[in-house]
Order: sequence, then structure tokens, then C-alpha cells
Amino acid sequence: MSRQASHAKAPISAVLKVSQLLAFMLAISTHLHPTSAHTLKISADVGGTLHIEPNDNPVAGKPAQAWFALTRKGGKVIALKECNCQLAVHAEPHISGEPALLEPKLKPVTAERYQGTPGAEITFPKPGAYQLHLSGKPTAGGNFKPFELKFEVTVASGSANNSRKMQDVNNDVVETEFQSLPLWAIASAILATTGILIFVVQRQTSGRD
Repeated sequence: MSRQASHAKAPISAVLKVSQLLAFMLAISTHLHPTSAHTLKISADVGGTLHIEPNDNPVAGKPAQAWFALTRKGGKVIALKECNCQLAVHAEPHISGEPALLEPKLKPVTAERYQGTPGAEITFPKPGAYQLHLSGKPTAGGNFKPFELKFEVTVASGSANNSRKMQDVNNDVVETEFQSLPLWAIASAILATTGILIFVVQRQTSGRD
């Protein structure tokens, strides 16, 4: 291999390494901006997702605010006033037909774009797996088919949550810093940096010809 070819190959290798690093940063940013953080459940012509405050991480023995984002086919939001809804909480595993562990009363909740959506305050008695069973029928103002939606929830222990408190705070800080950079800005940085490096390589290569 000639000395000229060796000098040309080194800058090109540097370009590839930097490009790979910037692409990795873009992948991380995309991972921190998921299209949806919740699993969609569908029954008949109704779709719903479960949200639990705070941060979808309920802790045993502490009240958690749960609410359900319900929409019927076509995307129209279903409010609690349009639905004769009932909520049952079962500890897992459970046998079909056995009495519910809890039957929280549903109340209208306003969250994000959902106005008066079904919600309830739930205090899970101990850590472990639970199933939330939401069933509903349309009231006089509703226009959807009867439905049954089942959501799986994992409840953490209070002691485990406290032991990870500092770690969670640190993770939140790092995640917030990444989320403050929009995808278009990171993509622009990748293109600009790659273009500059390619220009430098071409100049160095042409200077040796």
C-alpha cells in the first residue's frame, strides 16, 4: 500500500467513526421519544390505554391515580358520562369469575386531550402482579358497543422504590437532557459534521495528488 493511499484511508476511517457515533446519538434520542408508552387494548369497537400516576409505577400501600384513555372506532374520545363503566382489580393469578379484590369507584378525570375520561384512585395492598378489568356499556349519549378491557399492572414495594429513588432521579435528569434536543437538530448536526469531514478528506486527498 502506497503512502498516499495510507494517508487517504486514515481520514476516511475517522469520518466513518464520527458518523457512527452521531448515528448512535440519534438512535438514543429516538428511543427516548417513543411513539407510545402504553399498550393499546381493543374490544369490539373500543380501544383503550391505561395510565397510572405517577410515572406508571404504582407502589404498594400508596394511592395511585389511574385513568383510561378510551376511544371508539374513528378516534372519537369516550367520556365517562357516555359510558356505564365498572372497574375491577384482581391479584394475579386469579380464577375467572372469582370476586374482585377491589372495585374502585370511577370518576371523571381530565388528562392530556381526554376530558372527563374514566379514572379511579387505587391503593394496591402489596407488591406483585395485578389485573385491571374495565368493562362498559354505552349510556343514552354513547355510541359504541359493550366492551371489556384487561390491563396487567406490576406493583413495586415501597422499600425497593425508596432504595432506587436517587438512581431514578439521576436517570430522569439524563433523560431530560436528551429529550431537550429535538430529532431535527441532531439529524442536522450529523449531516453538517459528516459533510465537513468529507470536505476535509477531499481537500487532503487532492492536495497529495
